[in-house]
This record gives sequence, structure tokens and C-alpha cells, in this order.
Amino acid sequence: MDELRRFDRSHTDELARFLAATPTPYHAVRNAAGILQRAGFREVLETDAWDGEPGGRYVLRGGAIIAWYVPEGATPATPFRIVGAHTDSPNLRVKPVPDTGANGWRQVAVEIYGGTLLNTWLDRDLGLAGRLTLRGGESRLVNVDRALLRVPQLAIHLDRQANDGLKLDRQRHMTPIWGIGTPAEGDLIAFLAEEAGLAADEVTGWDLMVHSVEPPAYLGRDRELLAGPRMDNLLSVHAGAVALAAVAEEGTSAHIPVLAAFDHEENGSQSDTGAEGPLLGSVLERSVFARGGTYEDRARAYAGSVCLSSDTGHAVHPNYPERHEPGHHPMANGGPILKVNVNQRYATDGSGRAVFAEACERAGVPWQNFVSNNAVPCGTTIGPITAARHGIATVDIGVAILSMHSARELCGAEDPYLLANALVAFLDG
Repeated sequence: MDELRRFDRSHTDELARFLAATPTPYHAVRNAAGILQRAGFREVLETDAWDGEPGGRYVLRGGAIIAWYVPEGATPATPFRIVGAHTDSPNLRVKPVPDTGANGWRQVAVEIYGGTLLNTWLDRDLGLAGRLTLRGGESRLVNVDRALLRVPQLAIHLDRQANDGLKLDRQRHMTPIWGIGTPAEGDLIAFLAEEAGLAADEVTGWDLMVHSVEPPAYLGRDRELLAGPRMDNLLSVHAGAVALAAVAEEGTSAHIPVLAAFDHEENGSQSDTGAEGPLLGSVLERSVFARGGTYEDRARAYAGSVCLSSDTGHAVHPNYPERHEPGHHPMANGGPILKVNVNQRYATDGSGRAVFAEACERAGVPWQNFVSNNAVPCGTTIGPITAARHGIATVDIGVAILSMHSARELCGAEDPYLLANALVAFLDG
């Protein structure tokens, strides 16, 4: 580990830039791929034959990326060390018929994606981003990263009880405005095609979502906190990408280090790009077979593999401490958290705890324990899905944040690079 790169506060600066440049899962995989390309990784297509030569490779499918590095001397049965994460965040997504409106306002029809905190999208300057699909199947990314939309809240004069408990109807109250006129005048897709330098009639499909255009920012007297969008879970995607790049550049890992960043975690992971789909298993198997392996080699490799499922968790909230487990209060800048739930909402067990503790010790990184209050339902991650689907030992970890699933979340400024250092030690194994 002494020879490997140790990240510092500059990593958090880079994370802030990554968050600002990554409004959608499609941008997330492109930007993660850019980090890996600079470390010598190359893209391989699922439709091509693969070779088993040493080096770094990655596969892109929609909003998912699987990347791996084959070191010199790796055999077909060499185990994998996997960092798992997800690229999607709760937000507002554009409906198939996007142009709508009422009472002289042009609006954009949206559907609620994931378990978002709806009120955090009110009265906020919003942009629009995603991918446009052209005739023939080619996709183009688009990002209108300026104030374009707004979901206006009803004035207090018209709802005197608003501060006693805001009730938002997901269908009626969350439709953004983006101009004055009638729905027929909206023509959102034509506008986005022009933004992307395309003719409107070239666009036959789209996957579009709303994002806050307020950039990430440090706050606190000593700038010890970072506020920004989509930390759940781009913080882990970024840490995993830079950690994999660092390990690949050294080329000393005793395992095959892997980054698996999936889409659709926030709505159950059931898709061809989600953790419950076949993508990870297919890539790992093809890597084994490309190196001349057999089914027996694949079984041996999986049996010795470990996955760290890295996703954000809950820091203790100073205004709501009763919602947290009294004996487990993760703090910002206290280092990454180990997540435990005996009902398998997280996949961690005692053996996994030992793997994580060893990685943190090698990296010189402090770490914390997280468990939910028994009276508060526990969330889940890709961890149990990965363990059950592939039979790979999996450990749930992450960074403790506040305002999870808000349009703008909050973490300690040290925790992103502490996580990255722990992941380097784990992947180097």
C-alpha cells in the first residue's frame, strides 16, 4: 500500500467537478470512463470477441459501466475484488409526451423517479439533461446546464397551513414551468435537439431528467463540509473509478480489481443495466473465459472474490437524533461506514467486516459502524442483490451524509478521499 497513491483534499475538489459535470447516469458512465481512459483503460464492446491479455478494459451499457484490470501473471482462476456502486439518483424524469401546461403556462410533464424528497425540488433553478436516441439507434448526450425549469411552490398567502405540514400531490404539484404559452408551443424535444446540434426529426427516443444547476460548494467555518447534488451515489462511483485507475497504474494487485456501477438502484435494480440483471456476471465470466478459463476456473474465481458495495448512508442528524440507533452515530469526516443489518438489507457479516477493517487499516483510514434504529425501516443497496445473484461475498459500506435523496446533499469534505484510500487498499488486496 505504501507504493500506491494516497488521495487528499484535492480528491474532494475533483469530486465536486465530477458532480457538476454528471447530471445523469449516462453522463456518469462517460465521465467515469474518462478517468479510466487516462489510466490506459480501453472500451470493449459486448458484441466483439474479447482477448485475455493483461490491461484495463471497460464495458458501457446505458447508464452502467463495468471496468476491470487484468494484471500480469493473472490466471483464469484469479479472484476478483469488486467495488459496486450505482449511477442513478432520485429526480424528476420527462414523460413520453413531454409538452403540457395550463392557464397560460408552458410546462414539462414529469414522472417521479425513486424516493426523492419532493419539497427539495421546489423553487429551485433546474436544468435538463439525458440522452437523445436517433434513427438507427445512435445516442447523443445532451445537457442544458442553466436555469431552464422551475417547480413553483404555492404562496403562503394561498396556503396558510403550509408550514404545518406541506402536502404535495405527485401528479398535480410537481410539474415544472418553462415558459408562457400553450402546450403546443412547448416543443421540448425540438428545443433539446437544437441544443445538441441535431435536427428535430432525427430524434426518435429520449431519456431525460431534471437536475439542479446550483454547483457544489464547500461550507462551514473551515470549509469542512461539501454540499452538492447526486452524492447518492456518484460519490462512490467517483471514488471507485479513481481507486481502480490508481491500482491499475501500479499493476501490483494480487486480484483482478473491478468497478461495477449500475443504473436503477433507486427503483429496485431490475433492468438490464441494474444490479439484478446479468451484466456483471456476464462480464466476469467472459473475462475468465477470455483468459482460457473453464467453468471450474470461473467457480474458483467467484469463490475467492469479494465485493464492497459502496453507497451513501446516514450521518446522525443533529435535529432528529431520535431517528438513529443510540449506540451508532456516524459523523461527517469520521471515515467510511460499515453497514450492518441482520435482516439482510445489507450484506455485511463478520467475515466481511474483517475484510473492510483490514483495508482501512492498510490505508490508515478511520471507519465507523452503522446500523438502523429498530423502530425505523432500513433501506437497502445493491449489496444483497450482488451476493445472492452471483454467490460472491459482499460487504456494504459507504460515506455518511445528511439530506439523502434531496436535490442537494451534504457530506464531510474529508470522507470522499478517505473512502477512495480505503478502496485502493481493498482493490490492491
